[in-house]
Amino acid sequence: MQNVESQSYQKRRKSRASFSTRAEYLDHELIAMKPKRWGINLPGRDFRFEWEDLIPAIAGTIGLTVMCTAVTNAFASAYGLDSAFVIENVRVDMLIVSLLFVIFFSGIFNPRANLPGIHGPMMPLIPLMAVSGTHPLALGGLIAIFGVIMSITKSGSRLVNMTNKGVAGGLLVYLGAIGTIGQVGAIQKWASGIHLGYIGFAVLIANLGLYALLARMKKRWLAIPVCSALAAVVALVFGAPFEFTTGPGLPSFNPMYWWGENTGWKLGLPDMSSVISSVPFAILAVAMWSPDFLGHRIFQEMNYPSGAKDVLMDVDDTMIGCSARQVTSAFFGSGCITSSWGTYMIPAAIAKRPIPGGAIATGVLSIFVAVAGFPMDIAVWRPVLGIALLVGVYLPLLEAGMEMVQDSKDTQSAGICIFSSAVVNPVFGWALTMFLDNNGLIGDKKRPSTLTLSDRLVIPGLALLVSTSAMAIVGMIPGIPAMVGG
Repeated sequence: MQNVESQSYQKRRKSRASFSTRAEYLDHELIAMKPKRWGINLPGRDFRFEWEDLIPAIAGTIGLTVMCTAVTNAFASAYGLDSAFVIENVRVDMLIVSLLFVIFFSGIFNPRANLPGIHGPMMPLIPLMAVSGTHPLALGGLIAIFGVIMSITKSGSRLVNMTNKGVAGGLLVYLGAIGTIGQVGAIQKWASGIHLGYIGFAVLIANLGLYALLARMKKRWLAIPVCSALAAVVALVFGAPFEFTTGPGLPSFNPMYWWGENTGWKLGLPDMSSVISSVPFAILAVAMWSPDFLGHRIFQEMNYPSGAKDVLMDVDDTMIGCSARQVTSAFFGSGCITSSWGTYMIPAAIAKRPIPGGAIATGVLSIFVAVAGFPMDIAVWRPVLGIALLVGVYLPLLEAGMEMVQDSKDTQSAGICIFSSAVVNPVFGWALTMFLDNNGLIGDKKRPSTLTLSDRLVIPGLALLVSTSAMAIVGMIPGIPAMVGG
């Protein structure tokens, strides 16, 4: 008789009628799937589409539109480019990434790699990049090179595996809390800016009640589309102004248009000085990947059944995808900086769905949004994007972090991680706390005896040294002026 493990997906899976609840059916689907890495995975043969795939697809599309617009707008402001540039550049990124890396790479070719999204934490550094002479094309190429090195050496997965629960929990709590406070403040500031301050309160209170109800019903995976729709309805009912401004269209896909002297970015091709000035920012971007990837994989581990290890995102494969996406999109003109796609992965994990079906749905939706234009206006409207990020990313991060901190040893590590993250930033907090925790200076005193010298000192020490040095160079260490940009 053929071993169950060697059977095809079609033979391992069971119909919905075989299970008493849909949750049991979705759990079994995750266990039955054995996606191919670096091979062709086809719908029906290797995975199925379920209507739950629409949840992360909608969330991911909103997230890509919002974050890509925000990053591109920050670059445009720094380089003195107009709003027409922003719209066309966002379209380039969304179309290239959706077709090549969302639908084909993560949806078909390697469903163990999470979708390559946008690296939001790098956005505050964009003005400094412009001052220092950083060239977006040079930056994209360097990030790709460093990312491939991390993947080939499996440094990313080793760093993730070396991060104890207390450290990871503290990181998630910090990211969730800071993000929650930031989005609440942004919605209130938006409402005050239109001289209708009560609208912000109404949007937040309405969604607070709805999110609590969804949590009570164990339907949190519906939070992004349902809560975003409620935010839009409440804001419009209370008189918030809104209009569509973006029409349908296609951007230029000619790299020489984007990297010309008088067209696109108006920067020309990068020279050696712009490559050198891009190095510290590229190192920092890749150094931030491991804690980012860690948070996304944790969500899968917490929501998937124990036998679903074959559908968990592979950290090193995801780094390959992010690296390839970075250099390709930069070549075609995009200024977006990439990382693992949190607004897709977190809702997908909560909805108990694997990567491929939702990835293909996300790619199709993102292509539609980029070509149609007008959905971009809805996605970036402050009440919609603020609530989408709140209920789809930051509150789940906060909840997952608190769930991971289970005893006094974990609490100590989590507390130090939160403290050090607040002093500098989450990358520093994660690297420092991992180093201290792995050497028994905080947390579990017996932990060092279970680790090799490399896992205890060498790799965590290098992670701390490299990330801190890169942050010092670009001026992210408090009290130390930036060494680039004059």
